[in-house]
Amino acid sequence: MKYLLGIDTGGTFTDFVLLTIGANGQTIRIHKCLSTPAAPENAILQGIDQLGLTEASRNGNVVIVHGSTVATNAALEGKGVRTLFITNRGFKDMLTLGRQTRRELYNLQPTAVTVPVPQELCLETGGRLSASGELIDPLTEQDLDAFRLAIDTLKPRSVAINLLFSFLDDRYEKIIESIVPDHIFATRSSFVLPEYKEYERGIATWLNAWLSPLVEHYLQQLKLTLSPSPVTVMQSSGGTIDADQASSRAVNMLLSGPAGGLAAARYIGNIIDSKRLLTFDMGGTSTDVALLDGDIRLTNEGRIGSYPVAVPMVDMHTIGAGGGSVARIDSGVVLQVGPESAGADPGPACYGLGGQDPTVTDANAVLGRLRPDSFLGGAMSLDIDAARTALSTIAVPMNMSIEEAAEGVLTIANEHMTRALRVISVQRGYDPADFRLCSFGGAGGLHVCALADSLQMTTAVIPVNGGVLSALGMLVAPRERQLSRSHNGLLDNITATDIDRIIQQLTDSGRRELVAENVSEELIQTSASLDLRYTGQSFTLNIPWTHLGDASEAFHRAHLQRYGHQMELAVEMVNVRVALKAYTETIMLPRHAMQTSSPKAVEYALMSGFEQRVPVYERNNLCPGSKIQGPALITEEVSTSLINTNWSCEVDPYGNLLLNR
Repeated sequence: MKYLLGIDTGGTFTDFVLLTIGANGQTIRIHKCLSTPAAPENAILQGIDQLGLTEASRNGNVVIVHGSTVATNAALEGKGVRTLFITNRGFKDMLTLGRQTRRELYNLQPTAVTVPVPQELCLETGGRLSASGELIDPLTEQDLDAFRLAIDTLKPRSVAINLLFSFLDDRYEKIIESIVPDHIFATRSSFVLPEYKEYERGIATWLNAWLSPLVEHYLQQLKLTLSPSPVTVMQSSGGTIDADQASSRAVNMLLSGPAGGLAAARYIGNIIDSKRLLTFDMGGTSTDVALLDGDIRLTNEGRIGSYPVAVPMVDMHTIGAGGGSVARIDSGVVLQVGPESAGADPGPACYGLGGQDPTVTDANAVLGRLRPDSFLGGAMSLDIDAARTALSTIAVPMNMSIEEAAEGVLTIANEHMTRALRVISVQRGYDPADFRLCSFGGAGGLHVCALADSLQMTTAVIPVNGGVLSALGMLVAPRERQLSRSHNGLLDNITATDIDRIIQQLTDSGRRELVAENVSEELIQTSASLDLRYTGQSFTLNIPWTHLGDASEAFHRAHLQRYGHQMELAVEMVNVRVALKAYTETIMLPRHAMQTSSPKAVEYALMSGFEQRVPVYERNNLCPGSKIQGPALITEEVSTSLINTNWSCEVDPYGNLLLNR
């Protein structure tokens, strides 16, 4: 037997997807347990034990692919390690000044922003290059001695090295890195992000230094506990990396879990022949939305909290609207939902764990959309009375019934998610009606029809095992490297030979890293692209690389699609990018023969908002080919789905629910 285990650690639940490969084929098993935010590995070990894998993991028979929130949580909570930031003379305020932009342009009394690195931890040194790579200020022995003294005096736990134009020549960063003591983590910008824009490069390098010791400690503890079973980690770009290499790349793990969801959505889209998907992953704490047009779209304009993150990550928009989002009355007696969340502890009031604040989950429970005895497959019973008590705290001030308050909570939560979906589609020049809405996450199925109606979409899909889809994504994602290097100049003045030379250098570097993870060279697929812009622009569009003529024309078309116009200006190249992927396992979802038997409801439930009792189906009892006309409620172990009155659904051979309006 061989076991592949995908684990997604979320803010409320930790999800597991177990793929067992044996002589008789592949089988899939899913599991959920409450997260343990103070020590995430405890929930992982608990789930492994509940799945009966403890002995197999100790024997090295379990391959674990993990989506971790350690880096994300530490960044959002400001709990990185003591980090020394070193750059060239005259630039130690680089991270404090940033782009000198204000969050609120017309706020005359803005809230003071905490600087990333205190002044006493910012150092200056030599080794400065010009924009053409010429040495302006040499790195002297006196500079290195001053650096050694600063380390002894300030006692940092990590060091971030960010010299100007080091992506042209990284020798001086490497010299500084070489004298950092072994017990201190050191990282350099030419390793983290060898691209132009010194502030974004500096923030990425500092984040990597600030967070990597925490990630390294967590992964070492996890590996020690699970040894000799191998552990790999999901990156923000939608591909995986060996845990040993991930320890030095914390900045590449900031969207680890959500990226897994998109990897699985792409996989499901290929199965159902719908490669154009609008996805929304609604969990307990937040909702992540994204657009798939054949493949996962990446961006280098992401953010974590108030910081820009210019490393490649999935192009995703996240809002604080999840099942645990707290509803409240503001000072103007207006109902607000989120971004605060009840989390896993104490969780929504209906969990019966002491939560008293009303949440989206409580609203769904009060309206009958969550069955009290069927939650988590019956492993957890919901306390409807506690949910009603919590909702009364907003119903009474608004002079309405508890059911009306619950409807209000859901309406506002749906509007938040609809706006987020418009940001990722309409604001990018796409019509949502041309896409299928793909819903996953533990809470997504209850909202999918309402969101599709708001966006005038006519098709949707609720994937099989959608409540743990991000964990499935860990298993279907490839081993991957995303590499880049700045090479600035007018496209007309750059030769194809110049571009191919950089592509080959990046490809060779990525291949070495993947081969070091025991990936066969024959499995590695390579693709290249260019970041292009019109002369004078600040932002770029990423264009696949074929040859120079195609790149220019493709950029004009992409600019027209994204911004609604194109210009008669020269096209400028900024960065060269190479993606290397290797699919080391072939994952096959179980396929079943289509049948024509009519599905049988297990009960007919009273639900607020519906005139007649609504049939309730157990998803495990639905056969491929089964057709259901809404309204209907479909329950399963890890989620519940609501099919609205004007919708119908059909079960495909893999168990996916294909919805049509």
